Amino acid sequence: MRIEIWADPVCPWAYIGKRRLDKALADWDGEPVEVLWQPFRIDPTAPVPATPFEGSAADELLSDLGILGNRDYAGAACAIGPGPVTQAPPIAEIAAAEGLGPNWGAAWRASSHDAHRLLALAHRHGGAELQHTLAEAVMKAHFTEGRDISHPETLAQLATDAGFPEAAALLADGAADQQVKELLLIGKARGVATSPTLVVGGQALAGAQSPETITRFLRDAAGQQPRQLPAEVERLRYAEALMDKRDPLGALTLLRPLLDEYGDEPSVRLLAARAYFASAQLGRAAAMLEELVAQSPDDSYARLLLGRTLTRQGRTEEAAVHLALAGAMTPEYAK
Repeated sequence: MRIEIWADPVCPWAYIGKRRLDKALADWDGEPVEVLWQPFRIDPTAPVPATPFEGSAADELLSDLGILGNRDYAGAACAIGPGPVTQAPPIAEIAAAEGLGPNWGAAWRASSHDAHRLLALAHRHGGAELQHTLAEAVMKAHFTEGRDISHPETLAQLATDAGFPEAAALLADGAADQQVKELLLIGKARGVATSPTLVVGGQALAGAQSPETITRFLRDAAGQQPRQLPAEVERLRYAEALMDKRDPLGALTLLRPLLDEYGDEPSVRLLAARAYFASAQLGRAAAMLEELVAQSPDDSYARLLLGRTLTRQGRTEEAAVHLALAGAMTPEYAK
C-alpha cells in the first residue's frame, strides 16, 4: 500500500503529522506500506534568499498568512485538520508532546521549492526510505535547528549526512525542477488543499491527525485501491481538472508532454485549444481549432470554440459561419 504525504516542510503540522504517522506505522500490522512524500506549498511567495522571522519586514505578511508570533502557523493551508483551528494549545506545546521540543520554532521564512526538489531526487535515487529520512532531516533543520533550508549548502549537507552526497550536484544542475512544478499542479488537480494530507488510493485524510485516526484511515483505505489508469490518461484528467479550477496555464504545463507524444489525438488537442483560449493565447487556439474542424467538420463544440476565438480576434465574419454551424448541429450552442 502506498501512502502519499502531500506536505510542505515549512509547515509545522507537516512535521507533527509525520511523527504521528510514524507512530501509527510502528504498530501497523496490515499489508506492507511505502511512504511517498509529495510537494505542497503553503507560502509560494517566500523569498529567495530566505529572510529571518525576528524583526523581519515580512512580519505583517506572515500575520496575514496566519503565522502567529513568527513561530506558529494556523492557516487553512497548514493545519491540524481540514477546518480552522480553534481553542488548540500553541503548536510549540503540541510539538513538544511529539518529541520535537524544546528548541521549537522556525528561524527563517524560506522557500521550500529546492527542499521539495531534494525529496523528489532522494526518492528517484534512493527510494522511499531515503526520502523519508531526508524529510525528517529537512524539517528538523527548519523547526528545531534554526537552519535555512532554502540554502544550497544546507540541503547539500543534509543529503550528505543521509548518504546521498550526489544531491548537491543534482540540485545545482536544476534536477527535478520540472517534476516538482508538475507535482504541485497534480496535487491541485486532485484537490489537495491542506498540509499535510495523506492520500491512499482515492481516499484522503487532511491534517495532522492522531495516530489512532491515521490507523483507522489506513484500515479503511486498504484493499480499496482504484484501478490504475495509464499515465497519459491520468495526466489528461489532471489537466481537465485544472481547467475546471480555472488554471489554464497549469493545464498547459501538464499537456505539453502529451502534445509532444500524442499531438494527433483530438482529445488532447481540443483540451489544449480550450486552455489556449482561456489563457488568451488566441492565435494558438485558432490555429489548433482550425485544424480540428478541418479533420472533424461535424465537431460542433470545436466549431463553437473556434467561432468564439475568432470573435475575440475581431474576425467576426469568419466567426459567424462557425457559430451558425455549431448552433445548427447542437441547438443549445445557438443560445
